[in-house]
Amino acid sequence: MREELIQKIKEAGVVGAGGAGFPTHVKVAAKAQIVIVNGAECEPLLRVDQQLMASQAAKVVMGLEIVMSITGAGEGIIALKSKYKDAIAALEKEIAGKPIRIHILNDFYPAGDEHLIVYESTGRLIPQGGIPLKVDCIVNNVETLINIVDAVAGKPVTDTYLTITGEVNQPMTIKLPIGTSIIAALGFAGYHDLEHMKIIEGGPMMGNIVDDVAQPITKTTKGLILLPQDHPLIKSKTLPSDKVLRQSRVSCMQCRYCTDLCPRYLLGHKIEPHKMMLMVKHLQGDENTMKMAFSCSECGVCEQYACIMGLSPRAVNAMLKHELSKMGIKPDPSPANQTVDPLRKHRKIPIKRLISRLALTQYDQSAPLNEQNYPVHNVAIKLCQHIGAPCKPSVKVGSKVKKGDAIAFPPTNGIGACLHASIDGVVKKITNSIFISSSEGSEK
Repeated sequence: MREELIQKIKEAGVVGAGGAGFPTHVKVAAKAQIVIVNGAECEPLLRVDQQLMASQAAKVVMGLEIVMSITGAGEGIIALKSKYKDAIAALEKEIAGKPIRIHILNDFYPAGDEHLIVYESTGRLIPQGGIPLKVDCIVNNVETLINIVDAVAGKPVTDTYLTITGEVNQPMTIKLPIGTSIIAALGFAGYHDLEHMKIIEGGPMMGNIVDDVAQPITKTTKGLILLPQDHPLIKSKTLPSDKVLRQSRVSCMQCRYCTDLCPRYLLGHKIEPHKMMLMVKHLQGDENTMKMAFSCSECGVCEQYACIMGLSPRAVNAMLKHELSKMGIKPDPSPANQTVDPLRKHRKIPIKRLISRLALTQYDQSAPLNEQNYPVHNVAIKLCQHIGAPCKPSVKVGSKVKKGDAIAFPPTNGIGACLHASIDGVVKKITNSIFISSSEGSEK
């Protein structure tokens, strides 16, 4: 039965819907003591998980029970914020009499970081560079669990939920076929004129600027945020790397706020961003200091909240990680004496204050869940939208497909997740994506 469930999850193409897209069949094949539902949704403005927990609580709990059964876990924990009152009420009814408890989190950033959510909900400290399994835990996203329930029922992953917000007429959370273009998605939220505007895919802290609005949404797309191109957040995210380094050399005053507020440093990880900034400032430093960059989760606290000079230790860390990897340098093992900073509880970043610092207060508004079926006639399904090797198409140009048909598979000996047609139609082109068009028309 266990192997059968894992196979169904694999065949359905389920991946981590709220992160980098790690194939779920690989994750749940491990043994664990505790399964944690990550319902923190720590990125400002995004509303997917909190609304799914409220509207599909039974399915979330069912998915959690399936994963507990597969992994042999004796305890399930649903970690979510106290402000998600509708979700808490709905979930409490579903977990009655089950070995599952709700853990209430404060409204801080980045509560959804795996290292933080495991520590907050269990008291277990994941070693630096490790994964939750190192402390006998598995963490799953809310939508991932819903997809697991569907997978067991024989329904593959063909759609994804995302919040569309910012400078749109109707902020909303909707379900769209995977492969829908970003420009089409924005159109459903009532926005068509993108002149002088920029789009962030993901959350405001860790999301990326969209260069091509024709690019498709994927299994891991959880938000699209439309902002004026002169918004401070857009300016900071589009700062050229040479300017980032130049500013760091000139302006860093070594106040060490970037270190004192770093969520990973506060969990005892060997990372001190102010030391790396000092190294950049003087164009010299030892390898041990440079290797601290590997511990950076790129959460953005240092650049968007901590630094009083508006610098980006995060970008410096990202550049260092890239260069060190190119040189074949590996991270250090986790410190044997890793301990949580006693001041950690006083240094959590309140979401409301973060939103204000990001100049996003006017966009911090409801984005109601809308289950309407939106007309999508063209999709481009990326062959690589998960951790691991790209999938290999199993269809050809001209092939007729139905929604849910398997159209690509990961390499036999590689990690990956199957891909399925998200609409009925005909395969028109295959590049690094599979392009499918229906016979009903095309988006304007």
